[in-house]
Amino acid sequence: MSTHVSAEIAGQPDCWRRAAEIADRDAALLPARGERVAVVGCGTSYFIARAYAALRESLGAGETDAFPASDVTPLGRGYDRIVALTRSGITTEVVDLLAAAGRVPTLVVTGVPDSPAGRLADRIVDLGFADERSVVQTRFATTALQLLRAGLGVDLGPAIADAELVLYEQLPAAWERRGQFTFLGTGWTVGLADEAALKLREVARAWTESYAAMEYRHGPISISDRASLVCCIGPEPSGLRDEVESTGALFAADAIDPVAALVRAQRLAVALADRRGLNPDRPRHISRSVILAGAFRPTASDAARILRS
Repeated sequence: MSTHVSAEIAGQPDCWRRAAEIADRDAALLPARGERVAVVGCGTSYFIARAYAALRESLGAGETDAFPASDVTPLGRGYDRIVALTRSGITTEVVDLLAAAGRVPTLVVTGVPDSPAGRLADRIVDLGFADERSVVQTRFATTALQLLRAGLGVDLGPAIADAELVLYEQLPAAWERRGQFTFLGTGWTVGLADEAALKLREVARAWTESYAAMEYRHGPISISDRASLVCCIGPEPSGLRDEVESTGALFAADAIDPVAALVRAQRLAVALADRRGLNPDRPRHISRSVILAGAFRPTASDAARILRS
């Protein structure tokens, strides 16, 4: 089945190249080394925020926290900057937080710069080229993360090469036959594990869980059996493979770039949806943007721009 989400997954390497160019050209827009930063988002964007926050701190670039955009905590903690990740720019919680930011400088990374969030921001990074027709996020989320990684000095070349390999390779047939999926991460890749699990839930209605890899042994491993696939995104902790395989579960881990590993999980989600007769462009119970009752409503021109994107 030809779907929007499949095409958007396939376009990620090219989007990442453009993100690297933007990070180099517009470096002054991105958080500077030593700034105290809060990163906010909703759903997928929140998981990406968590990954970036953990990575930025691990690289010694500055204190960085991630929050759901519904959490007002960032407004009272003396941050040097709030970074908001929002594909559509109209999600209620993001718009409300930006409106309440007051004197705290704000940066919005969005696919729709001429949006309520964009108009409230002090600075904008326009990722319109990575925007999507799909309800579920794939290329926008990874492109936002790669932009921020490049802003930290990470060379995206290896990640792009790994993603191109992941898009070319055939998924193991045994993966699609599993009935339960667990994604594990370490450090900054825990957020990517959470996002991988979310993709399988959204697209394929799959039974998925996600954990910090070392926490998986403290109880969650009890769910794993011969019907399970356990994927480790990022470094594989010593001894974990043996423990997983002792449950009968299939264990998967390799040395590819963690964001490329997320692309592989996106492909798995689409493959599972196809196997189950589901349309990945029409996930159940979710919409492209969440607009809460009684809150900000997009104007007609806002809505028209979003529908065209």
